[in-house]
Amino acid sequence: MLSLLRAIASHSPTRRAFIQAPVVGDAIATQLRPYSIRSKLVDVAAREGELRVFLVAGEVSGDTIASRLMQGLQDLSPVPVKFTGVGGESMRKRGLESIFPMEELAVMGLWELLPHIANIRRRINYTVEAAVLFQPHIVVTVDCKGFSFRLLKLLRSRFVQSNYGPLHIHYVAPSFWAWKGGEERLKGLRHFIDHILCILPFEAQICNLNGLPATYVGHPLLDDASSINPLLTVHHIDSPVMVSESEKQEHQRKVEAFLKHNGLFPGSNIVTLLPGSRLQEVRRMLPIYAEAMQLLKKSFPDLSCVIPIAPNRQVQSYIDKAAQSFPVSTVLIPGASLETKYIAFNVSKVALCTSGSAVMELMLAGLPCVVSYRAHLITEWLIHFKKKINFISLPNILLNTKVIPEVLFRNCTPENLVEALREVLLDKKVQEMQIDSAKRIVRMLDQSMEQKKEHADLCLIRSPGYIAAWTILYAEKNFHCTKHS
Repeated sequence: MLSLLRAIASHSPTRRAFIQAPVVGDAIATQLRPYSIRSKLVDVAAREGELRVFLVAGEVSGDTIASRLMQGLQDLSPVPVKFTGVGGESMRKRGLESIFPMEELAVMGLWELLPHIANIRRRINYTVEAAVLFQPHIVVTVDCKGFSFRLLKLLRSRFVQSNYGPLHIHYVAPSFWAWKGGEERLKGLRHFIDHILCILPFEAQICNLNGLPATYVGHPLLDDASSINPLLTVHHIDSPVMVSESEKQEHQRKVEAFLKHNGLFPGSNIVTLLPGSRLQEVRRMLPIYAEAMQLLKKSFPDLSCVIPIAPNRQVQSYIDKAAQSFPVSTVLIPGASLETKYIAFNVSKVALCTSGSAVMELMLAGLPCVVSYRAHLITEWLIHFKKKINFISLPNILLNTKVIPEVLFRNCTPENLVEALREVLLDKKVQEMQIDSAKRIVRMLDQSMEQKKEHADLCLIRSPGYIAAWTILYAEKNFHCTKHS
């Protein structure tokens, strides 16, 4: 795939133009003075001989998305790319120097945020200064809108008089469609965001209609799908998958090795638990899950659990300790390993999941699940007051029907979770309905990707991370440039 992408880039007219552009040396640069020109980011980077990217992600899912974007930029940029900012394990592997631990930003909720406000304000100011010092061509914030939008506002105000400054890109549109007045608030974002990268098919059009330039780049789930064996996805259920016999045998060996290594038995009642990626939500949800498993074991004596642990050191430490007193046999696996996680999904009968991006992973795997969520009472009240949709999980929202059971807020008790899990485990029709819906969702996202490819060169690229990188490289803005005095 990489050679194909390089071939595409090398045949682009813009690519040919900036390959031939001279790089300004230090001696010449001292004789130059600034001026403003509307240019593509890739052209500006070519003139300077490098692309400087300031990236910010505040949670595990954003860390994964950003790392794939980093890979796309590294592979498609004609010049070396330098990264700094805030990120986690996946971004560090791609070369990011994080200015402080990403976990400090992993706070969710309204009431829950209050004890952390002072520290987050300090981190915003520190991040602004780090970005200004780095002098990036572009600032990319990924999800985490509370921190991201405040950061971008402050950065824009620092450069407002010069009218230059870096290009501002926000990756993953805020869920404006879920909240009362959400679309109206989009208009305010255009004052500090130059372009927004959307992961759902309908978002870009609405953003553009509200004066906020946007591009649909595809859901990150499609990057998962292209990175794992098709036999680990919903595509293999009740339908042939285009894999060789040797690949099937290798897949079977890996599944058997996973079961043997973790002391699990084929065909037993294995439940995958996904309590979240933030410490605050794991602390709230895991004790409820533990009580639910204790109750569920009465109906399924062979019950065992698998918990993929998010790559968050605080979460890892908490779950490691909690698992020692878990009421059923429990296996902990590294959630950062995509293949291992999807093998765990493959051998499980059902999943119990905290509402979030993991629900879509379960859809790709074709694993029936129950979605749950609890928050502080005040946060829950505010959600009820402000929301304008009937569901909380994205599959239900996309299909506009309750395909996945949602056990939420004050109703999220061990007893209610067990009732929902028993129905999924024992009712074949419920299982089939979820699997059929999962196929529809994956197909919907895949087809939307094909329909939205406006640039001819992108027709050969299927990775959302690479499409996002391409979109960024060819984004236009009034950049701070130089010429002879």
